[in-house]
Parts: sequence; structure tokens; C-alpha cells
Amino acid sequence: MLNRRATMLGLAALPLAATIRPALAATPDSLVTSAGDVAIYPIRHASLVLSFGAETLYIDPANGPALYEGLPPPTGILITHGHGDHFDIATLNAIAGDTAPILTSEEVLARLPGPLKPRATALPNGATGEIAGLPIEVVAAYNTTENRKRYHPEGVGNGYVIGFGDKRVYVAGDTEDTPEMRALTGIDVAFLPMNLPYTMSLEQVAAAVAAFRPGIVYPYHYQGGDPAKLAELVGDAAEVRLAAWY
Repeated sequence: MLNRRATMLGLAALPLAATIRPALAATPDSLVTSAGDVAIYPIRHASLVLSFGAETLYIDPANGPALYEGLPPPTGILITHGHGDHFDIATLNAIAGDTAPILTSEEVLARLPGPLKPRATALPNGATGEIAGLPIEVVAAYNTTENRKRYHPEGVGNGYVIGFGDKRVYVAGDTEDTPEMRALTGIDVAFLPMNLPYTMSLEQVAAAVAAFRPGIVYPYHYQGGDPAKLAELVGDAAEVRLAAWY
């Protein structure tokens, strides 16, 4: 099994336990918006797909193209940062098709292979843009605890707030409960990571939820953790949905 150092350097996708489900859930979760429903497909670990009308966003696609069989091809791809469980060149090459635009960070843009780089755009923390006609806000994603800052330094990684009709979906990437996260408003669905020492503890996630009050929270990127305990800590601050990431 590859060690975490290799993953941190983006050398390969994160190898995951054999207990991971082998295929997509038969029925995706959904979010009702003013312009139609968003279908939410948890893929694995930090990877997910959001489908909205004719648009399908692949977010941090990794761990092989077989996980995406049966889904529409991407009309847009979002990559949060360069670690191998989020940025997987082999998977990108297999699923990207010929036209899907890529929105990412400067770190990832510099490492994209030649055929993919011309269709990629890098946005810094705090910027706004769009992909596949959908509005995007870039939220800083980084570690704040002193002995964790080496994992995700400030100014490198992105989180994304994506607009779907009248709803806003936040995909945090790898981060702790930063001031930028806590200052978010009007978030209807939030995907929040919770595994130590690389992202947040259960308590940090619960504190962040209490601060910015998303309507629905999906704990993700929690390999080895117990997301069921998050609902107890969150209480009535948000609806916690548990999905089959592993």
C-alpha cells in the first residue's frame, strides 16, 4: 500500500480498503432547486458527481474510471488540490472526454498533462467564475492547526461553492474549519472532510456547522472515522446525511 507521503506528493490515488462498495448507489440523493433537481452521487472518499439538467460536474475524480460507469460524461470537472486522492491523472485521462472544461488551482494546473491543460482554468482563493454555465465561488482550503499546516498550506487548495438555481452547494476539499468556511452564508448542502490529522475532527466539523448553518451536511473524506457520531454532535444545526463513500 502506498504511504501517505506518496499521496501527499500526488504520485497516486489513495488506496482504499476492500470494503468500498463496488458501484454507484442505485438511486442518487437529490436536491430540489428552482431550476430542477440536482442528483448527488457519492463516488468514493473525496470524489463526487453532481448532475443538473444537461450539466454533470465531476469533482476530484480519482480511483479509476470504473467508478463512473453508468454516469453521463462530465460537462465540467472541478479539482480542489494536488494530492493523489483528489488529483488522479490516470482517471482524468480516462473520463475527461474531449471538451469538458476543468476548473482548479494553480498547483494542479501546473501539473496537468498537455492535452488537458488548454481547457483548464486556475482560480485563486476568493475568486469567482463559472463552469458549464454554473456560478462558482472559490473558498480557501487549508490547515489552521500549527502541526498540521504542512499537509495543506494556506493559499494552495480550493473549496468550491456551486450555484444550482436558487441553491448553493459547498464542496470543502481538504481543510480545517477556517474563518472563510465559518463566514459562508446561504449554503444548502455542504460536503465536509473529517479525518485527522489531515483535515477536521468530528468536533471541528460540528463547530463549523454551528457557525455557518448549512441545510444539509455530508461528511466525506473520513476513511477510518465514524461519521454516524457527527449527527449527535450537530444536533438540530443541520441535517446530516450519511452516504456510501467506502
